Amino acid sequence: MVNHTLRRAAGFTLLEVLVAVTVLGIIAVLGWRALDGITRARETLTRELDITRGLQLSFAQLQSDCEHAAVNYDLGGRAVLAIEPQRLTMVRNVQYDNQATALQVVAYRVKDGVLYRRESNITRDLRELEMMWRATIGDTDPAQPVRLQQGVSGMVMQTWYQDGGWRVTSGEISINPGAPVGGVGPVAPVNVPSGLQVALQVQGMEGSMIKNFMLGAV
Repeated sequence: MVNHTLRRAAGFTLLEVLVAVTVLGIIAVLGWRALDGITRARETLTRELDITRGLQLSFAQLQSDCEHAAVNYDLGGRAVLAIEPQRLTMVRNVQYDNQATALQVVAYRVKDGVLYRRESNITRDLRELEMMWRATIGDTDPAQPVRLQQGVSGMVMQTWYQDGGWRVTSGEISINPGAPVGGVGPVAPVNVPSGLQVALQVQGMEGSMIKNFMLGAV
């Protein structure tokens, strides 16, 4: 009788082993799910941070373009800004040390989930500028676009007018309609926006990243 008791004390029954294995299996599954959740959350956070940094760089480039927008330049009634679905086109002035001011066409576009930026050659010839503008608007510009940020699903814009606040604007905006073609230089703006609001919608993220810009601040 004593020997039988000692034999039972020296090992585990099959039922005890099965219970222990089941408990360990449950703990392993719970641990794996927790670790998987942490890993997924980390991947999502890293992705969102990467997108946020990319959008901040895109906004920095857009801010520079808006500050140099030629909204106060006499372009002979030519368009200086165009807002279309998923696209923004503007004329900006370019200044180099000890050189006369020149102009170029800059365009931002969201296509297939990617935000692109394209810029034309620099010119002081208003007729050449008109050709580059039409080529950009018509997607016949040979310049290669630069990929700024992927994962962008949309771009919504509003313009700010001193006499009316924010407006949802569509189409081309020009200044001094009917003015004769002259040299490139600042003039008094006539009913043109002084601010631009851009909202970028990111895939997989709620809401939009919104920023306001001054037009022609430089």
